Amino acid sequence: MLFPELPMVKRPQAARDAGFGAVEFWWPFESAVPRDRDVQAFVRAIEDAGVQLAALNLAGGDMAAGERGLASIPDQRNMFRDNADIAFDIAEQLGVGALNTLYGNRMPDISAAAQDEIATENLAHVAGLAERIGAVILIEPLSGIEAYPLRTAADAIAVIDRVGAPALRLLADVYHLSVNGDDIVADIAVFGDRIGHVQIADDPGRAEPGTGTIDFDGLLRRLFARGYRGHVSLEYRPTAPDPFGWLPRNRRGGSPWDQSAARSNS
Repeated sequence: MLFPELPMVKRPQAARDAGFGAVEFWWPFESAVPRDRDVQAFVRAIEDAGVQLAALNLAGGDMAAGERGLASIPDQRNMFRDNADIAFDIAEQLGVGALNTLYGNRMPDISAAAQDEIATENLAHVAGLAERIGAVILIEPLSGIEAYPLRTAADAIAVIDRVGAPALRLLADVYHLSVNGDDIVADIAVFGDRIGHVQIADDPGRAEPGTGTIDFDGLLRRLFARGYRGHVSLEYRPTAPDPFGWLPRNRRGGSPWDQSAARSNS
């Protein structure tokens, strides 16, 4: 969502130039199963920039058309697994610690039970891949897509509990939770030890912090007090010429457990 004017392979260096030591990417290819040379070009861009790829989305389907993941779509099982193989190859090469697996929209001609069954199988599969490399699988509630069934932190935790794999964690996107009316303070209190990743954008508008009404300082203090030691990802649509003008440069880097550290979702 940041640096949209740049080609994908130029964004890691742009993040480094802006003062960040780690980046996150949605699935960075047009296809769920890209060419080897495109995968290696992406890997080289991360390595050449000297940034950590801390989190990576698996393919989400046709996002522009409203699709939000493949995990629960029965006729996409093979595509999901093929995509996972490529994502985990990237993760092994770059030491990625978290892979976001969007659940998938409800399909009008398939029962919810059937979709949940295939999602459970697929999520157990990728959780096993994650455990072998010491990574986690993220389950994310979303807003803005009526057919997407995970709206609250409790919805995502219910999926995690149903699958029962230790590698699964909640992705706490503060913007989506706020838009959906979730009680984020309560979520942190109840599920804080199960959060594997955090993303921030202000509400309303999904722009940079300070443009809306979310108390980020308060929420992040509560989160760190609950023991969260991961990155805080900047996932917003900037409204100012400098997309990071609100964040002092000395707060853009640091160790993952540093409360001042943030990173760019390129």
